[in-house]
Amino acid sequence: MIIDDEVQIRRLLNITLTANDYKVSEASTGKEGLALAASIQPLMIILDLGLPDIDGLDIIKSLREWYQKPIIILSVRNSEEDIIKALDNGANDYLTKPFRTGELLARVRVAIRQSQGTTEKQILEFDSLSIDLIDHIARKNNEIIKLTHTEFSLLALLAKNEGRVLTHQYLLREVWGMGYIEQTQYLRVFVAQLRKKIEDDPAKPKLLNTESGIGYRFGH
Repeated sequence: MIIDDEVQIRRLLNITLTANDYKVSEASTGKEGLALAASIQPLMIILDLGLPDIDGLDIIKSLREWYQKPIIILSVRNSEEDIIKALDNGANDYLTKPFRTGELLARVRVAIRQSQGTTEKQILEFDSLSIDLIDHIARKNNEIIKLTHTEFSLLALLAKNEGRVLTHQYLLREVWGMGYIEQTQYLRVFVAQLRKKIEDDPAKPKLLNTESGIGYRFGH
């Protein structure tokens, strides 16, 4: 489902998504979008933040009271503050306008795949890396990686949210607790340690990727 007040954007998204076998519904205002979402329970929502009647951040908050499926933000707002607020309020991903349709489709596929059971698996696999969520063991090329409890907790959280941008504050809150949400340097140290253990080349990570100024994304 698309919630966007720009007719041209809705038309482009409709053509692109329909051509890739998605059924598309549209809304041009926040009020209309909330009502339509409640009515049809869409597989995912692509949401613009700058709507004429309700701010997109408020729409995310309203949706997340009952809607658990992916929300991808598509907006001209490109400041780190806006992106972080959207992600922290419950958006799964964020693309800025103008955008490449190929990238949008890739983000859509990842978000849908992640919502359809990635987090329910007991063992997550990424190329040569496997993560056993039950026994708390990570392996690279079938060899056990020595991880501290905190390192495993951070890795597992990132991997369970494959493809989703997790903000610094979210990661710090979930792994270390509320008292650490401003300790971004602390997080960078642990990310650097993890990269040394899971990446083929820590200087050119392929799994644990940085979203500059915002947080980290696990996977491609």
